[in-house]
Amino acid sequence: MEALEIPTLLTERLRLRAFRRADIDDYAALHADPEVVRYLGGGVWDRGRSWRHMAFLLGHWQLGGAGMWAVEHRETGAFLGTIGFAEPEGWPGFELAWTLARRWWGNGYATEGARAALTHAFNALGKEGVISLIHPENQASIRVAERIGERLRGRADLLGREMLCYSIDRESY
Repeated sequence: MEALEIPTLLTERLRLRAFRRADIDDYAALHADPEVVRYLGGGVWDRGRSWRHMAFLLGHWQLGGAGMWAVEHRETGAFLGTIGFAEPEGWPGFELAWTLARRWWGNGYATEGARAALTHAFNALGKEGVISLIHPENQASIRVAERIGERLRGRADLLGREMLCYSIDRESY
């Protein structure tokens, strides 16, 4: 299997890029913050679990042709979090998701990066639809989904947890 080239997306303030080995400290800190993982399920992670999950994210690109990007602030190079896609075996659809470190909340970065990813899904990947699975109490993520044009379509069971299913199709985009 040949290695897949992971594209880099640029927005006004962000760079969505492939994960690098040097990201592990920031990625582990992201998932060690109880407020960040509050609605993600599974609690905080140790460094080992973060490393394994980062490897999973990179592998998702190889096996699925799309995946999560590391989000970097263009001006400073700071690691903000992750934005991108997930559709592992058995998933309810092609999911767009975002997770940012707490210090970056409230600046519109999740919306900005999610819009760029959505454009990539429809224009470069040719997707007909995209979903976002969001914990019912996660008001901040619900606002991001609505800002990028997604609408509540129902609920989905995700690994034993009921999630809201927001979506947008190519025609609505």
